[in-house]
Amino acid sequence: MTTLHLKASASAVGKPLHHFWNECVGAGRAQEGLRAGWQEQLQMVIAQCGFRYLRFHGLFHDDMFVYHEVDGVPVYNFQYVDELFDRILDAGIRPFVEFGFCPGDLASEKGTVFWWKGNGAPPKDYGKWAELIRVTVLHWIERYGLDEVRTWYFEVWNEPNLHPFFRGTKSQYFELYKVTAKVLKAVDKKLRVGGPATSNFVPDARFDGENEEPSRIDKVLTTKNLDSLDWRPVWVEQFLAFCKKEKLPVDFVSCHPYPTDWALDEHTTGGFRKSTRGVGATPRDLALVRKIVANSPFSKAEIHLTEWSSSSSPRDFTHDYLQAAIYVVKVNLESIGSVDSLSYWTFTDVFEEGGAGDTAFHGGFGMINYQGIVKPTFHAYRFLNALGDELLVRGRAGVVTRDRVSGRLSALAYHYPPEMPLSAPASFDSRDTAVSTLALGRTGTLRVELTGLKPGAAVQVETLDKTHGNAMVAWDAMGRPASPSRGQTQSLCRAGAATKKEFLTADKKGKFVLDRPMEPWSLVLVTEL
Repeated sequence: MTTLHLKASASAVGKPLHHFWNECVGAGRAQEGLRAGWQEQLQMVIAQCGFRYLRFHGLFHDDMFVYHEVDGVPVYNFQYVDELFDRILDAGIRPFVEFGFCPGDLASEKGTVFWWKGNGAPPKDYGKWAELIRVTVLHWIERYGLDEVRTWYFEVWNEPNLHPFFRGTKSQYFELYKVTAKVLKAVDKKLRVGGPATSNFVPDARFDGENEEPSRIDKVLTTKNLDSLDWRPVWVEQFLAFCKKEKLPVDFVSCHPYPTDWALDEHTTGGFRKSTRGVGATPRDLALVRKIVANSPFSKAEIHLTEWSSSSSPRDFTHDYLQAAIYVVKVNLESIGSVDSLSYWTFTDVFEEGGAGDTAFHGGFGMINYQGIVKPTFHAYRFLNALGDELLVRGRAGVVTRDRVSGRLSALAYHYPPEMPLSAPASFDSRDTAVSTLALGRTGTLRVELTGLKPGAAVQVETLDKTHGNAMVAWDAMGRPASPSRGQTQSLCRAGAATKKEFLTADKKGKFVLDRPMEPWSLVLVTEL
């Protein structure tokens, strides 16, 4: 039986706690951000989960109409970008700018990825690319002011190690970074640039050359214990060495630490098992990135892991279920102090890399589904956001924090059963596979002791578990309608939001004790009101 004991005093000495989990969140592509549902859901996650930056693909994709050529002469149009960025900023979040994909008229070839045909080709003219970056950034400075744009981040491309995303070589990407970084710093030295934004961590040499070599994945195919292998971030060390040699700026380092042995569903080769690594994989990966950067010439660079989830598939049913939420909390609390951001991919199922989802819950990345129904991962980030900015206690499966201004305490505990040694394993064949995972584990015991509170202080205890805040139960009871009616959607929205909330009090001496069973695959948030 799992026993978790969290004990802290309101007068204890605390340590600063950076909420790296809500520094940034992901979305699909820029064009999707012009939709009303997307914008409404963005406002919801900003208000309740506290996200501060937003990253998405497709800024320069042709459906944003930023760039085209007439007789070889560039023509710029920022109307769609202006509307998107205006709405983002007005909502209270800032862009984490990803420069990509390549405009069709500037692309060196016409190979594309996804149904919406993202052009992953490097530019055929790096001079025109440099001018595109310069004109775009100057436009933003004119529209929003230099002080505002200096607060943004500028990332060069997305996952250039994967051929569908970048149809060039490693050297071509490094040159693209060089050109882009120099242009940004020429505009203003305080603009923040970084990369290489690669995916994934690998234990072999498949990405050591100029192009991916699928034949060099034999370790993954033949090793039963994936965690016995030496997993390392793709290109990060080579990228830092290149930037040192070329005397290039690196204000932040980015990569994508999905805890799996594959990166793209359509990018695996014969023999791939599409396996999930151990539950400790991501905390280890984050600590390794920190070590690599600390020992590099760019030791003061920030670390922003600009995509992350339990898997990199937009059709993984696990994303809809409780285990993904408990995994999110476990990983983030175990990774405190490692990185500056770990960006969940994504906040919404208004996301079309694989086309529209065929049912209301289809394993999409989002913490909110297409109809606006929150999934358990939404509550995971909402609970994390409720923590204070001072860490008092870091237990085996939870923390106690304090708000520096108000002095109020909060505690967050999770029950990720030890019977599950993997990182929320992906479920592709059926939803029932994801459901069966929830049968693992035994009920444990949770004891939270908070002292030094005001006598009779009000305390809220909020629980996310199989029957509270889990819309999947209600959806199953409805027969899993692919397109819920308006009434069904309203009912599912209520079910998804309905975590269990209890209002209790501390005793006359200012002591609060919570002692109760805790189900596997559950979260408990205790907050002093």
